[in-house]
Amino acid sequence: MEPTKAPGLKWRKLASGLSPIWVADEADVKNGYLPKTLNLKAFADQPEILRAKCDALQADMLLWRAGYRNDPLAFDGTVKSLLSIYQRHEESPFRKLKPASRSTYVGFLAKLEGHIGARRVDAISGTDILKWHKVWSNGGQNLATATMSRAVLESAVAFGTMDKLAGCASLLVMIREAKKKLPRPQSRTAVVTVSQVEAARTAARAAGRHSSALAYAFTFETTLRLWDVIGQWWPLEEGGISDVIDAKAHLKWFGLRWEDIDEYMVLRFTPSKTDGTTGKTISYPLLKAPMVMEEVNRVPLEKRVGPIIVSEGTGLPYLSRTFAHGWRADRKAAGISVNMWARDLRASGITEGRAANASTDDAAKVAGHSGKRTTATVYDRAVLEAAGRFADARLLGREQSGNGGGNAR
Repeated sequence: MEPTKAPGLKWRKLASGLSPIWVADEADVKNGYLPKTLNLKAFADQPEILRAKCDALQADMLLWRAGYRNDPLAFDGTVKSLLSIYQRHEESPFRKLKPASRSTYVGFLAKLEGHIGARRVDAISGTDILKWHKVWSNGGQNLATATMSRAVLESAVAFGTMDKLAGCASLLVMIREAKKKLPRPQSRTAVVTVSQVEAARTAARAAGRHSSALAYAFTFETTLRLWDVIGQWWPLEEGGISDVIDAKAHLKWFGLRWEDIDEYMVLRFTPSKTDGTTGKTISYPLLKAPMVMEEVNRVPLEKRVGPIIVSEGTGLPYLSRTFAHGWRADRKAAGISVNMWARDLRASGITEGRAANASTDDAAKVAGHSGKRTTATVYDRAVLEAAGRFADARLLGREQSGNGGGNAR
């Protein structure tokens, strides 16, 4: 596929493939313009967002060249300045987003700026929002995109309201009223079966990617979120300390590690969604997860250190888009519908437990959903007992259906 082209966009070669960066003109940099470069790796496989971001960066540079020095925290009444404040104010909720979520927001913010950045906040009506929904949803075909666009705009306007920026309070009311009248995307109902997970694992191993087979097993059996199983790459300057570094890409990694499994094969892990907030930890008895045990037993003891899911190609944890590429290949080889996403494995595991009559309370504890909080010791015991009952129900369901789901050794 031909690399995307846009003003200032350059592509550099990395071990994982081509990676995009935006580069300011050398003459402007010599005169003091910043940033000199900007890593746009998060948008490598999103050409429209990539072009929009480059166009916005190029426009800012040209304005700077013409003598315009914009204060990113100054509100001039436009949506563009509101979005700038939302991204840069130290108290903004945008600054508290995890890097993976933030990169998604940045893409939608770039689209919003390109589409409605010139509009005055105090001149926007509720009917404008209804009209924009048609554009953002491509005439109703992409409701999820429109819903996310509106959610990002709402978050920016809500912060503007808190910061007492003119026009934001009334616009926030209109956005929330318009939301009641607009269609929402349907919840996903795709379910990956035990036999399909088996087939995907087999396909991954046949392709020389045991790491992918191990990831599928962990996500399906333990119902951890996929992004926790394969982990997430963060910019070096953000977050806590990590011993897994990609110096060339200026990234560090956080995710599931072998050290999260004790000598009794009990997994205890704090999901990224609760890390830094409630601190809620999930537990799962892996001896009752035959798919996981089958894959774990293929890993030599001396290699059970550090990240559990490591790409055979790089020796480092996967980038999300690289992992997704492997899933698409395994899905095709296994004869699984193209509508099935790798992250559907988690929901499918929960669905299997509920279908096998595991209680809603047990399923909620295993999935790490919100519930009544108690002391750390009592909570951990309750979760582990719930996970045991949940796992037993799933295994019994497989036995009754004649599908063993893997042979632990």
